[in-house]
Amino acid sequence: MPTRFSYKDLRVATNNFSNKLGEGGFGTVYEGTLTDGTKVAVKRLYGLRNMKSSFLVEVETISSIHHVNLIRLLGFCVNASHQLLVYEYMCNGSLDNWIYSRNQNPTLDWQTRKKIILDIAKGLTYLHEECEQRIVHLDIKPQNILLDKKFNAKVSDFGLSKLIDREQSKVITTMRGTLGYLAPEWLSSVITEKVDVFSFGIVVIEMLCGRKNLDFSQPEECIHLLSLLEKSAKEDQLHDMFNKICEDMELPREEAGKIMMVAKWCLQNEYSERPSMSVVVKVLEGAMDIKIDLASKFSSALPPSTTVVASSPLLSSVLSGPR
Repeated sequence: MPTRFSYKDLRVATNNFSNKLGEGGFGTVYEGTLTDGTKVAVKRLYGLRNMKSSFLVEVETISSIHHVNLIRLLGFCVNASHQLLVYEYMCNGSLDNWIYSRNQNPTLDWQTRKKIILDIAKGLTYLHEECEQRIVHLDIKPQNILLDKKFNAKVSDFGLSKLIDREQSKVITTMRGTLGYLAPEWLSSVITEKVDVFSFGIVVIEMLCGRKNLDFSQPEECIHLLSLLEKSAKEDQLHDMFNKICEDMELPREEAGKIMMVAKWCLQNEYSERPSMSVVVKVLEGAMDIKIDLASKFSSALPPSTTVVASSPLLSSVLSGPR
């Protein structure tokens, strides 16, 4: 079981919850410092009353999951009035602050981007294939990828309400996730870990192109990144999409093209045609090649008109990351 803190402990650690790092649908995250000097991210939850027993069970389970590319849960606080989670602190924040060209942070160089892509793939491989029970994340996006001081990437916001037994191939679930990253099969309610593979593919193309898949600030014909990529591919101008994001992107044209093909494989419309994340890791590391025909079009994520409803209980997205 992780460390159990008193509410007073965490109020002191966060200087009375004064330094807010971010806010989401289920809680607010604050920067804190424990008595031993360890910096932490403290997530103060709301809307989870009368769920104490299930909260404790899931806290215990999630704290047992350890991987270098997954955010670590260090502790918690639960009483009649408060429920808080304590995570390791990631000083460089989330990936979305670093990959979009309109952000004020300096753009990441190619080697760093490539390393982050591999880190994400390894974290998902652990969730899908190496945990005692297989975990489907269901909401992979740059906001849920956190970066430490050396820009090592860790997946956050993975939860345990969506556990799948190793022997079970699929689970029926209420749609959840983020528009622009949702796999087509959400409409059929046949959900496997391949929805994460699809979302990973979207994150990769965003990292390669330096913009969001759905960007409503763009002219109507440019809102959908996947449509632009399809057009560029037909005109043999795909590499022009890469060259805009950082100065050295023109150099590894072959390497960037290979990673784009990995993304395209992950974005196949039929989920059974997408690779497992362990296969993605092998391809990224050069241990194997892509062995299927990827001449088909880029698949499309669910359209913006799709209604996304969070499942209940909401412990999945609440327990598993500091955002």
